[in-house]
Amino acid sequence: MMMKRAFPAVALVLLVACRALPGTGGPVPRSTAPSDFDFNGTWQLQAGTHDGATLPIIADSPITMTIDDAQVGGRAACNTYGGTIDIDGASVTIGAMSMTEMGCDRPVMAAEAAYIAALADVTDAERSDAELRLHGDGVELTYSLVPPVAEAELAGTTWILDSLISGNAVSTVGGDPATMEFTDDGTFTGGTGCRGFGASYAAAGAQVTVSDFVNDDRGCAEGLAPQDEHVLEVLVKGFSVAIDGNRLTLMNGALGLGYTAQGS
Repeated sequence: MMMKRAFPAVALVLLVACRALPGTGGPVPRSTAPSDFDFNGTWQLQAGTHDGATLPIIADSPITMTIDDAQVGGRAACNTYGGTIDIDGASVTIGAMSMTEMGCDRPVMAAEAAYIAALADVTDAERSDAELRLHGDGVELTYSLVPPVAEAELAGTTWILDSLISGNAVSTVGGDPATMEFTDDGTFTGGTGCRGFGASYAAAGAQVTVSDFVNDDRGCAEGLAPQDEHVLEVLVKGFSVAIDGNRLTLMNGALGLGYTAQGS
């Protein structure tokens, strides 16, 4: 079953404004005072408590936080969240937050709700090497630093389709694993989750032009037909390419495809 959540129209931006989260107040202008602390990076929650209760952590639904100067966001077990952060020394103020609205299993949603509630009470931070601790009145969150992901190459990587982008929405994919592979000799092959395709391409910066596009002429099951049409609509006439670590996004106007590098 396909589920939709908000997604940015530009490629590979993790944070998206879908619904406001209570308890964090309005946007906070970043302090101009120098900070002796460097909190930038991607962090994964390892343990946490809030108002005396232990935060649940689910192995295959990690909770992460990426801090990039005045921006903060990540995955809250199920959905992605994002907003502003003001860091002044060890004092931290998290501003207005927003969050996508994808549904997950009940335990995952419970873990997410507990984390977001705890995050709203954070007022201070400290870092010790690869460990980050956020705390405040009744809250203690401990994260470990996630090593940066090496930038994958467009050609020579097997890309696995995991999302269909349409304007500000993204849908999960179904059917057979849909992969895509680019070669250095100017061809690509792949599948829609229903049928295969191939073409020649030429890249000029982030723009890719496509020629000699062919695809299998077999029909698709009723539930996969929209996905098949979406993939082909993005690819047939050319697209833009953006790579961020192990993520690949292909965009054609408001339509796009999101891929993850195999094995990453």
